[in-house]
Amino acid sequence: MRARRKLTPPSAPCCPGVTHTPDASARRARRRYADQVPSTPALICSDLKVTFGDTPVLRGLTFEAPAGEVTALLGPNGAGKTTAMRVLTGLIPATSGTVTTLGMSAGHPDALARIGLMPQATGAWSGVRARELLRYLASLYAHPQSVEALAERIGIDLASSTPYRRLSGGQQQAVNLAGALVGRPDLVLLDEPTAGMDPHARRRTWALIRDLADAGVAVVLTTHAMDEAADLADHVWIMDAGRIAIDGTVADLTAESSLEDVFLAHTTEAP
Repeated sequence: MRARRKLTPPSAPCCPGVTHTPDASARRARRRYADQVPSTPALICSDLKVTFGDTPVLRGLTFEAPAGEVTALLGPNGAGKTTAMRVLTGLIPATSGTVTTLGMSAGHPDALARIGLMPQATGAWSGVRARELLRYLASLYAHPQSVEALAERIGIDLASSTPYRRLSGGQQQAVNLAGALVGRPDLVLLDEPTAGMDPHARRRTWALIRDLADAGVAVVLTTHAMDEAADLADHVWIMDAGRIAIDGTVADLTAESSLEDVFLAHTTEAP
């Protein structure tokens, strides 16, 4: 696993205004500060099981996500990734197993205040404009990020009068991402963060995710894009049928084949 990254002081923004893609030498330089990252993972999921009626969805899911790293959770459709995200934030209860987020149980109010969730769909926001939504979300936090600076970084037009439901898929994703980050979270859960984004928006989002991890944030993302996982992730966990089939660093997993080949070898095709 790559060395953990530097934590910035709490007063520093987690999303600097300047977009950059750190090169390998810059990442190596940051390793000197690994001792500033908490030794206990920000997220610990142990033997998590979820059953809907008679249908098991999660069958003993176990994984962890350290602070200052990008953790990728991969799996075919129906593997249980979105269900896992909902359990991690306390939106739905687990049938059994334990989840610890930031040292607290899943759903604990103090933990939830420090978690940013980017869901795949947010129908409840359909009639709201981006600036209204983000300013409202910012008002819920004591020390939110600047909505204007965040929107500029992500590429959101706050002057637009277009309601959320009429935005393109990529534009909706950008608003979802901003909503997850406006509260300066310590743990970010991103469910398919670049789905529907054009290449420019996708690269902006990648750079932002790197910056979050470099600032000490624990980032957990799901994605079907193997290049995205290979480029961003410090550790990859591949799910199949509600449990982890294989995990490791990208370098370890791709020592003899591509990440896509590893994925295909350890997962079953969705029905």
